[in-house]
Amino acid sequence: MNRRCFLLGSTALLASATLPATVQAQSEPSLLDLARAAQLRPYEPNTMPLAPPFADLGYDAFRGVRPLPGKAAMIPHGAKFAFDLLPPGLYFPDPIKFDQVTEGGIREIAFSPKLFSFDPRYFDDIPQTSHGAGFTGFRLRYPVNAPDRLDEVLVMQGASYFRAIGEAMVYGLSARTVAIGTGGGGPEEFPRFTHVRLHAAEGDAIRVEGMIDSPSLTGHLDLTLRPGAETEMDIVTTFFPRVEITDIGVAPLTSMYLKGPMLAAVSDDFRPRVHDSDVLVIENGAGEILWRPIANPRAVETSAFGDTSPRRFGLYQTARAYEDFQDTEARYHDRPSAFVEPLEPWGAGAVMLVELPTDDEFLDNTVAFWRPEAALQPGQEYRFAYRLTWTRDLPDMGVLPRILQNRSGQEHERPGHRRYVIDVASVLEDPTPLISSSEGGEILGASAFVLPDGQSTRITFLFAPHELDTAEIRMSLRSTNGTPQSPVWLHRWTRKRDGDV
Repeated sequence: MNRRCFLLGSTALLASATLPATVQAQSEPSLLDLARAAQLRPYEPNTMPLAPPFADLGYDAFRGVRPLPGKAAMIPHGAKFAFDLLPPGLYFPDPIKFDQVTEGGIREIAFSPKLFSFDPRYFDDIPQTSHGAGFTGFRLRYPVNAPDRLDEVLVMQGASYFRAIGEAMVYGLSARTVAIGTGGGGPEEFPRFTHVRLHAAEGDAIRVEGMIDSPSLTGHLDLTLRPGAETEMDIVTTFFPRVEITDIGVAPLTSMYLKGPMLAAVSDDFRPRVHDSDVLVIENGAGEILWRPIANPRAVETSAFGDTSPRRFGLYQTARAYEDFQDTEARYHDRPSAFVEPLEPWGAGAVMLVELPTDDEFLDNTVAFWRPEAALQPGQEYRFAYRLTWTRDLPDMGVLPRILQNRSGQEHERPGHRRYVIDVASVLEDPTPLISSSEGGEILGASAFVLPDGQSTRITFLFAPHELDTAEIRMSLRSTNGTPQSPVWLHRWTRKRDGDV
């Protein structure tokens, strides 16, 4: 799915809402109950071909459909929030039922083309009704950067995707309610929102519910958002399988990685880095911290990090200076990291990382999620509670020094060998690098020494894959008494697209 399809900007000003709506009593069944009941029915897609003016829109024409202030844009919701409703078209044909909870009850907002303006460069006469069309998502606004300005902090649109930002951030990676079949041999299934309910705000927090549906399951998202310098979400997802599901993805994060210092030659580009995230960090159930740089491989790569009840995992953007990216428009240095912290034990399973090859920056090609060891069974109910935090901060390493950077390049004096360099933010006394490769690969010339800045330690080594096409490399630092002095650095080497190392 195109990563640019989740966010379309708006510059509308605050106005009073004049939306057509039906107000219902608060006793209407919860979305959780509706999702539970839907499990017992066969899946019935409700997508219909869009009628004009929303049918067959190109990218520019779709951007020309804009929510009108006071009708579908900047709709006040409590003292500190407002929201925009998003139109159908382009990648978003599927209608969503949208409810707003008010003091008078649950207010279902009816869709109409009258709620939008249409750029005359792309549209002629605009009909008053559009059969089969509906809202396809919404944007939530809050004064996160300035007290007199309502900035976007959350957008939900497309399948079961949502993304958020906090103070001084721009949109980057996304989250999903669930992933099914991601990184597997068959087609991926994308459950989608069918019903969204925006609850009344409570101070600086607001609750959003979403019901999802697909051939394999129905489900419920219960999300409480707290925007700020970091934006936190307390999330409960509940899944109701219709069939056995062996390839579920819980708390999935989706991001983009095109190039970076581990393999800059993958893209002939003036920028030194192009990515939304550059590392997967896991604190496993045993308290071990894993640092896994993200790659843009030549073929789909799926990695499983087996665990029992992980403490946290996340996709991080560790480069935070403009000079790291040299991109004034995309502002990759201002894009958030996001990490997941289970709020209850998740049992046995694995944190999964799926990396897909890409030649440009417009497709998300990195997915991380939790996969339970046991398959989900039809007719049962499965609940996962976690906190999802969107942040600019670097990963929390506890007492361990963080990794400052990792780089690699061919060793030109030794064909068939690749040099790796890892810098750690500490001066370590007599560190012993423990480096290993999967069978068939060879580690040569490992050393560790203090850098000229007197504040960090460099670990460097050569890797010779010989006849391998893929290899797993593991590095950690230990003191002479065996105490860990760094996170566990993990890397999956794959042969380059031209066959070289």
